[in-house]
Amino acid sequence: GVPQNDKTAVQWWKLAAEQGVAIAQHNLGVMYNEGLSVPQNDKTAVQWWKLAAEQGVADAQFNLGLMYDHGKGVPQNYETAVKWWRLAAEQGHALAQYNLGLMYGQGLGVPQNDKTAVKWWRLAAEQGEALAQHNLGVMYEMGEGVIQDYKTAVKWYTLAAEQGYAHAQHNLGVMYDKGLSVPQNYKTAVKWYTLAAEQGVAPAQSNLGVMYGMGKGVIQDNVYAHMWSNIAASNGNKDAVKNKGIVEKKMTPADISAAQKLARECVRKKYKGC
Repeated sequence: GVPQNDKTAVQWWKLAAEQGVAIAQHNLGVMYNEGLSVPQNDKTAVQWWKLAAEQGVADAQFNLGLMYDHGKGVPQNYETAVKWWRLAAEQGHALAQYNLGLMYGQGLGVPQNDKTAVKWWRLAAEQGEALAQHNLGVMYEMGEGVIQDYKTAVKWYTLAAEQGYAHAQHNLGVMYDKGLSVPQNYKTAVKWYTLAAEQGVAPAQSNLGVMYGMGKGVIQDNVYAHMWSNIAASNGNKDAVKNKGIVEKKMTPADISAAQKLARECVRKKYKGC
């Protein structure tokens, strides 16, 4: 092998790209997009990605979709973003499938259609895309684009949660907390709420405060109830503001002071191991 040298790589890819080698065109686009050994230039990145995309390179089609979606190097155009993501998605590109689902879910560049959003998210989810697994779980929980089915929602939430996706961890916690299609289990709810709370999900932090306040799945502890409610409230959760007020009435000034100190330490530790 030879030592990695971006400058040499750019020279070779340029030669190959100018001769129409699709993968070289795509790689050159990446170099210009990221400013690796060439001046960063979105327009030039788009030019090379377009050539590669027209030759059917799925990654280039996906990247081109992103540029049109964000209006980078080209005027923003959702319809054109959808066009390129559809081509990549039809080749099995999981992130393109996920993004196409988002466009149908939000009605951007296409007529809004929950059923079609579900179709694309399912394809991405089956390839292990955590964001798509989570969104599919939401659709089954809410009964949007599919018949409401808590059991299937739990299945998809679990797959995304086990990959570390915070919002799925929170939603899974709710399913165990309420006993929706799974046996009610407060300890399991606390486990998932904690994982989501440690990633900064305010509703999970708020729910954890409730669990400590009521002694559900954990030993009842007003100090920890106050700490998590306080943290969630500072992250904009309205329920937590109310819950903090309720728990405060049961606490001594010394307890409140201890809880506030724990909350400050928890924020400093970025919510890990609080």
